[in-house]
Amino acid sequence: MKKVSFHSCLPSSLLVHSFAHIGYDEVMKHTASPERYSDPSLYRRCGKSGLLLPKLSLGMWHNFGDFTDFEIQKQILRTAFDHGITHFDLANNYGPPYGEAECNFGLHFENDWKPYRDELIISSKAGWDMWPGPYGDLGSRKYLIASLDQSLKRMHLDYVDIFYHHRPDFDTPLEETMGALDQIVRSGKALYIGLSNYPADRMEEACKILKSMGTPCLVNQNSYSILNRTVEEDGLLDNCEKLGSGMVAYAPLSSGLLSDKYLRGIPEDSRAAREPMFIRERITPDMVKELSRLNEIAKRRGQTLAQMALQWVLKDGRVTSAIIGASRPQQVLENLKALSYPELSAQEIAEIG
Repeated sequence: MKKVSFHSCLPSSLLVHSFAHIGYDEVMKHTASPERYSDPSLYRRCGKSGLLLPKLSLGMWHNFGDFTDFEIQKQILRTAFDHGITHFDLANNYGPPYGEAECNFGLHFENDWKPYRDELIISSKAGWDMWPGPYGDLGSRKYLIASLDQSLKRMHLDYVDIFYHHRPDFDTPLEETMGALDQIVRSGKALYIGLSNYPADRMEEACKILKSMGTPCLVNQNSYSILNRTVEEDGLLDNCEKLGSGMVAYAPLSSGLLSDKYLRGIPEDSRAAREPMFIRERITPDMVKELSRLNEIAKRRGQTLAQMALQWVLKDGRVTSAIIGASRPQQVLENLKALSYPELSAQEIAEIG
């Protein structure tokens, strides 16, 4: 079933009527599994805060816009929450098109998740281009506050749990950007503040400003995987520990490279086929050789390469959570299996390199 596009984000008064067109035949029909919290080891404390996050969080970057059927989105979200994944990660420009993931999440929220709001950690971000003109990008107070207001309307929420500045803006004074984040928390529109894509030195400076304002930085979200170790090399992980912030790793599977998907070419239904410039240029003979080497290590452990890659990211206790993407419910379940395997041994970690 092809989902209806909700680019304009329907008002609440029209939501019930809209569900008939997208596969929802009654409101509030999902009852979450009573076993969803049966494994307390699924959660880690985020830095030195009181907040626990699941070791695996569900990202909504590319599979909750126009590419994915609305019914499949619904089943992905239900599967994740029924198995203890409580953290759903969004941003203002997730889709495609921009805003569509938040619009869709708002519809799912109205139907399935409103009774469970206090069990959910919902995060959003602003910092990349969102609307035309000088006020829809980067890190000004004008942009960040306006963007969050728009995000809350799209998602039908009164507040988000975590609001991130999505990337550093070296033209706007850091005090202005951090001041806007502090104001957002004090206004009640977000419970916690996070930073994303900040290098270690900029992150440390931003965290000190936030702390002086009385709104500490809860978490840093940065790319981290076997194939991308920048957060180790530039000291960001060390700074997280020193400053008491958690670390959330996005792209732990390196946009799908760290799976068996590309070991035998580029599947027609893969992201690399849809967006060739995004991934295809990385799928070189040398990369395929390296992925095959890593896959052999995973096979000896009796698991998939993706499962081993998730375990590798989570081996460091300073990493609070790794964000997974999914285009179907079974992928969520396969990724969760990574948490049931024995920890990587020192020898295996050395062999991975």
